[in-house]
Amino acid sequence: MGVITDETLSKYHERVEGKTVIITGAGASIGRATAILFASYGAKVVVADKSLSGVEVTVSEIRSIKGQVVGCVCDVTIWEDLVAMYDLAIQEFGSVDTVVANAGVGEIGGRMMYNPSEGRPVKPLTTTIDVNLTGVLYTVHLAQHYLQLNRPMQDMSPESLSLKSVVLLGSLASWTALTKAPMYTASKHAVLGLMRSLDASFVSRGLRITSIHPFFAATSMVPNVIRLQLAGIPLAPVPRIARTILYAATQSDPACSGAAFWVPDGGGLVLMVSKEDFKPGVYEYIDRSSNATSVYVFILSTSIQQLPYFFNFRGLVGPKYYMRRIYTITQLLWRELVIVGGFTTVVGYSIWARVFHWLCHIGR
Repeated sequence: MGVITDETLSKYHERVEGKTVIITGAGASIGRATAILFASYGAKVVVADKSLSGVEVTVSEIRSIKGQVVGCVCDVTIWEDLVAMYDLAIQEFGSVDTVVANAGVGEIGGRMMYNPSEGRPVKPLTTTIDVNLTGVLYTVHLAQHYLQLNRPMQDMSPESLSLKSVVLLGSLASWTALTKAPMYTASKHAVLGLMRSLDASFVSRGLRITSIHPFFAATSMVPNVIRLQLAGIPLAPVPRIARTILYAATQSDPACSGAAFWVPDGGGLVLMVSKEDFKPGVYEYIDRSSNATSVYVFILSTSIQQLPYFFNFRGLVGPKYYMRRIYTITQLLWRELVIVGGFTTVVGYSIWARVFHWLCHIGR
């Protein structure tokens, strides 16, 4: 179980220069940040997203930093869209080196939560499964073909330090159950299982596959009701998630294939769960990590070698926690707070004026 610092995440960034990187769901949030990051280090980026406006914004931002980029509208649930995306990468850049299967959605429909008062259940929407699992299956299946096109022979052996890789986006829900999001949880558990299942096949062909599992991040996928419940708890920073994807794609050590990268809340560390660490106890390990009051306290309890991090304590108690909580609630509910504050001020002034008038009347 490795600990990776923020500084290390960009350690191998020079390896992406001139390489072709395809990123699905790159029209916003994590996908956009990842696309811009790769482009800033000289990668040739294919921006794919279901939203044309999102694609245009990401492409524009990359061009503003003189990056090489091409964009396309792509619905990952449509096989033909994905084929067109890969063909575009070959047509424009000649090869594909890294594929980031980032496109995803949150829980849509909510029909898995049965309500007896509704009588016989209606057919549930499967959009979450279609995008988060079927879309990833399609993306990875095609990637195995396109990563090999126009590839030098010397780069195809299992011993080569090839950058040919696939990075999947998992979630906190890959490790634990989100009781209000069963389909989302099922899809993200499946992403982790898919990565582990394909690892041996990938390695045998000189390819690598990894997965990234962030804590809740400040993206549109996390609804405000959940963000209010998390008020005061530091979310996983989107730039750190993007750098973790970069690290997974550029760390060419074959031993990294089959690894999962856990991006916790706050802090400045990423935990790498190698394939050897996937034993029955790994779920207990991750559970303790996600429920610990501080990632640093957790590391202290699991490895005495991490003692220096204890002195950077960033727990959920004390002034910092309450300041973060107040800031988050204010950020999400500022309109409601202004209305309530204004109403309270008017009512308070009215009461004070009546009391003052009454006291003056008595004084006479």
